[in-house]
Amino acid sequence: MAKMIYADNAATTRLLPEVLDAMMPYLTEEYGNASSLYGFGQTSRYAIADAREDIANCLGCLASEVYFTSGGSEADNWAIKMVAAELAKKGKKHLISTAFEHHAVLHTLKALEKQGFEVTLLPVYDNGVVRVEDVKNAIREDTALVSVMFANNEIGTVQPIAEIGAVCREAGVLFHTDAVQAVGHLPINFKEMNIDLLSLSAHKFHGPKGMGALLCRRGLRFGNLIDGGAQERNRRAGTENTAGIIGTATAMKLACAKLDTVTPLIQAKRDRLIAGLSQISHSRLNGDAEKRLPGNVNMSFEGVEGESLLLYLDAKGICASSGSACTSGSLDPSHVLLSIGLKHEVAHGSLRLTIDEDTTDDDIDTILKAVPEVVDRLRAMSPLWEDMMKREKEGN
Repeated sequence: MAKMIYADNAATTRLLPEVLDAMMPYLTEEYGNASSLYGFGQTSRYAIADAREDIANCLGCLASEVYFTSGGSEADNWAIKMVAAELAKKGKKHLISTAFEHHAVLHTLKALEKQGFEVTLLPVYDNGVVRVEDVKNAIREDTALVSVMFANNEIGTVQPIAEIGAVCREAGVLFHTDAVQAVGHLPINFKEMNIDLLSLSAHKFHGPKGMGALLCRRGLRFGNLIDGGAQERNRRAGTENTAGIIGTATAMKLACAKLDTVTPLIQAKRDRLIAGLSQISHSRLNGDAEKRLPGNVNMSFEGVEGESLLLYLDAKGICASSGSACTSGSLDPSHVLLSIGLKHEVAHGSLRLTIDEDTTDDDIDTILKAVPEVVDRLRAMSPLWEDMMKREKEGN
């Protein structure tokens, strides 16, 4: 059986052995409840405090600004809903975001619209990058929050977060960023980038699933997520997931420590993939060629149905996706690709390859051989492609 090539790291990443090793004592010997007063529980309490400090050091925030959650979606919901509820008391019921956010943000905004909030979704244009002037022009007297993702989960475009944060800070408007795809892959400084709230998820940078965090600027008032206990400084009740917290901090430290050395290597392989796949006729790279995550490649191939493309690649041992794993069961084309102006039929033929440091040069070679073969095979079976070629030949 051929070696499996995993090229879907935007969906999830493998748990590193070092991370598992760091977690294991808190799953076995050191299983005490961190909220207990006796020494056995306090061991976990101190470990959590150290983990909070490690995360703060990686992201340029204070340890007291780190709140642990079950993942990025929870952190997004908490940030947006709780801040909106708090500022609604002051008559601020206008929210600004973008058309290509993750559904954890878009569906949260839709729920708030039903509660009387007004939502402005900014365009992202054909390169998939938000324009700072659009954010500035959209802010009103009653604007409560601006939420712009740090890097898009499908096309990988990186947004001008520090500049948007500066605009929001000057206008006195709170700024949230969904940084689930960015943490561990890009340098981030919470304070210097003028961010008020930031969401992250551990399993996107080789940490455990079911763990995330919300960074919340000190002094910011926002409501409790879960009532019932004093955990997370009385904001989120429930016994702490000590092992998960330790795993999150360990994975983040490892990722941040090797950003400078690993990123150029991943980018070189990414660019080789883009150059090779761009040789396929009637293909296009989705999103800006430069302002994108180091390991993200998103291509569209006309005359190809994305689901069939993925299944044929899977048969060749290549794990890829057509977009967000959270919407893989949907028959609708990606809202992200539609937001950058792709037609429905083109958006349906998209392929997302997300690589990391484990991806070898041989893996890249295999992908560059397999994808054109599969695209050619699918086009040969497609009456739509045949009709398209006929019209093109006739000059229509």
